[in-house]
Amino acid sequence: MKDADCFLGLSVGNVVTPEMVKSMAKNPIVFAMANPDPEITYEDAVKVRKDLIMATGRSDYPNQVNNVLGFPYIFRGALDVRATQINEAMKLAAVRALAELARTAVPDIVNMAYNQTNMSYGTEYIIPKPLDPRLLSTIAPAVAKAAIESGVAQKQITNWDGYVLELNKRLGLDNQLIRVIGNKARKDPKRLVFAEADNLKIIKAASIVYDEGIAYPILLGDPIKINRIAEQNNIDLADIPVIDPRSDEMESKREFYGQLFFNKRQRKGFNHYESMKIMKDRNHFGCMMVETGEADAMLSGLTKNYAEAIRPALQIIGTDEGVKKIAGMYLLLTKKGPIFLADTTVNFSPSAEELADITMMVAKEVRNFNLTPRIAMLSYSNFGSSDSPEARLVAQATKILKQRNPSLIVDGEMQGSLAFNKEILKDNYPFSELVDEDVNVLMFPNLTAGNVTYNLLKEIGGADAIGPILLGMKKPVHVLQLGSTVRSIINMAMVAVVDAQLKCRTDTREEVQRSSWWKRRKKA
Repeated sequence: MKDADCFLGLSVGNVVTPEMVKSMAKNPIVFAMANPDPEITYEDAVKVRKDLIMATGRSDYPNQVNNVLGFPYIFRGALDVRATQINEAMKLAAVRALAELARTAVPDIVNMAYNQTNMSYGTEYIIPKPLDPRLLSTIAPAVAKAAIESGVAQKQITNWDGYVLELNKRLGLDNQLIRVIGNKARKDPKRLVFAEADNLKIIKAASIVYDEGIAYPILLGDPIKINRIAEQNNIDLADIPVIDPRSDEMESKREFYGQLFFNKRQRKGFNHYESMKIMKDRNHFGCMMVETGEADAMLSGLTKNYAEAIRPALQIIGTDEGVKKIAGMYLLLTKKGPIFLADTTVNFSPSAEELADITMMVAKEVRNFNLTPRIAMLSYSNFGSSDSPEARLVAQATKILKQRNPSLIVDGEMQGSLAFNKEILKDNYPFSELVDEDVNVLMFPNLTAGNVTYNLLKEIGGADAIGPILLGMKKPVHVLQLGSTVRSIINMAMVAVVDAQLKCRTDTREEVQRSSWWKRRKKA
């Protein structure tokens, strides 16, 4: 092994000595694949060579090379195109797909599975983990394409996006609604501003949404700090613009934005000096980018309280036409399917009229997810069983909704359990419009009820949550929950992009290509 660049063994344990590894060339690669004991233990090898890249077949060491990384997905791709053989082109396609996947940001679910905080491409992570849920939708399509291109396939696949969707559905690797939202976002990605980019979660999420074609991220913050965090965690930001609103380079832009802000707020408590100064704040700067069309959507709120994060959006962008009050909505991904909850973040004690307005906004948003809203107006009372002011308020809101939109599937007031117990509802209240319907929208009489229910369902019920989704804004600005996970940020990014698709009709791809600060992505 003297001066060798690479050792590849699939023999018996403990046949390679530390001295043999020490004699290898600079930056050696050792794949000691004997099981259960490798040709040399990981501890013995790294003790003598700090520049070593080592892999074994063991799950308790870094870089586990396991046949489950290949054969299930190779055969899946081969069978789906009815390949007559598995040739070298197909095997190489699997290898290259694995190599490319290893360089992308690792999902939270994989970090959690291996009790890691932030795995990233490097000497201890050169190959994806066997529990990575992306393996199926990455390797099988690559193998199927190679089979078609090499002439051994008897069946053609033309809709590759549909094929990937079908693969994920087969094993239930993700919630169907999230896949729909993701696919919709990828068809027309938008320019998405991340206002708190000096945070590892934001940087990682921005890298993932860019790599997966969900959005064109724009990071706001100190470039030195942001790039240092990215480098420390092996995240590539080469193609993602970083803008510092406080820098001298942005002085003319701040003046332009500040004047626009002053024009909007000069009779609402802001003088000219304050308007100029406030543009150094990333939330205000990011909102102004969306307002002027230099970005399509914005995400903020990871490190701020909700009121502080939402204030700049209200001051700069404002509410949509006809909207009197904005509202917040959460989407819970439950075993019963997607359930929308509102208002969970904004309005403390809405009137009957306001509750009806909020419900109309929620119904509109649910339709944007390609779902028919079936709405339960919740209270502690069932259809007049209590004559309290709160119960009457919910009943009045329901009445207003039915007058405004008779075709809307909505009923109340009702208790939360009744909304999901079809048998009790049908036996006791057969007149209800929700009989035999699958309720997917829960409307609460006040903020306390909505927020408490959401948090309990998320923590105890084990449901994944997306939100809060801000309703009623003129342009797409969404506020993250304080301390959101990377997965939650990515989900919200998808929602923001789809929202921007509905509200912004520009061709973002052409805008991005024309932008002087955007580098065209080049894949090796």
